[in-house]
Amino acid sequence: MPVQTTYKLNNGLELPSIALGTWMSAPGEVERAVKHAIESGYKHIDCAWGYGNEAEVGEGIKASGVPRDQIWITSKLFELHHKPEHVELAVRDSLKKLGTDYLDMYLLHYPVAWKTVAPEGVLPQKEHTPMVDGKLVIDIPLSEDFLSTWAAMEKLVEKGLVRSIGVSNFNIYKLKKLIAAAKIKPVTNQIELSIQNPQFEFVEWLQRNEIVPQAFSPLGGLAGQHLRQHPAVLEIGKKYGVHGAVVLISWLLARGIQPLPKSVFENEIEANIKPVDLTKDEVETLSALARSFPAKRVVNPSSEYEPFYDVYQENHPEFSDTAQLLLEKNGA
Repeated sequence: MPVQTTYKLNNGLELPSIALGTWMSAPGEVERAVKHAIESGYKHIDCAWGYGNEAEVGEGIKASGVPRDQIWITSKLFELHHKPEHVELAVRDSLKKLGTDYLDMYLLHYPVAWKTVAPEGVLPQKEHTPMVDGKLVIDIPLSEDFLSTWAAMEKLVEKGLVRSIGVSNFNIYKLKKLIAAAKIKPVTNQIELSIQNPQFEFVEWLQRNEIVPQAFSPLGGLAGQHLRQHPAVLEIGKKYGVHGAVVLISWLLARGIQPLPKSVFENEIEANIKPVDLTKDEVETLSALARSFPAKRVVNPSSEYEPFYDVYQENHPEFSDTAQLLLEKNGA
């Protein structure tokens, strides 16, 4: 199964197939990682306002010496910036930090809006969100009204500030609602996808609807160690002379998923950009392995909010992906 090098988005643009993730890195690490990644052949850097390191990412891109038009830069609209009047302020802040005048892709990071007490006309910062018992207070009406946020993001495309817009952490129900009202269809949905959280049916739904699935945490977390070190993974890695991480990145690519592996170590950065061409049988072996264990997320912030807010709605009788897929199957 030939390794994909790009994915064609529903707006006609070509998305480079492997990106360097920049989430949760210590100060000083990201600039070096980004520079080394680009020098090693990466064409896509995935970042976000919420990661707090866009200025470092920009310095790394600049230090690489590679022209801007040869690098795809993705950033994300933070949960503090869902009010329509904050959307352009937010993207301009990201552009300034990154040292560029446009983004290739801008994602709505979470379908959750934090409450803010920032003065009018000021871009809210994290300290502008009230806390209750250590939990973030969220704005439920604004969280549910992501269509107004999306409309403001569409204007960024019209102004030439971003070339593509997409979402992250959206489920099928929310995507259906968005697609029905949007002038510009989301090009991607960045979600947690790995061998420990494969989401087979959701991936297929996205692909049927011409939305590219992107995988954050593509190697899973500590709970997935038994899968990453499983004999089936190690045996395939031995055949190709690569580590298990490369096998799992290659498996995602074979499923039509764009992986976003994050590392600040040069040897890992170099290895992750060199996927292997898995056979159909090997892909099926890894898929069977994924199906043989209960799915488990690395990231689910639902309990960090006040009030509790079920981001993924996995057990909701009407809004879960399972319920939505059943509705489609029954022709509803």
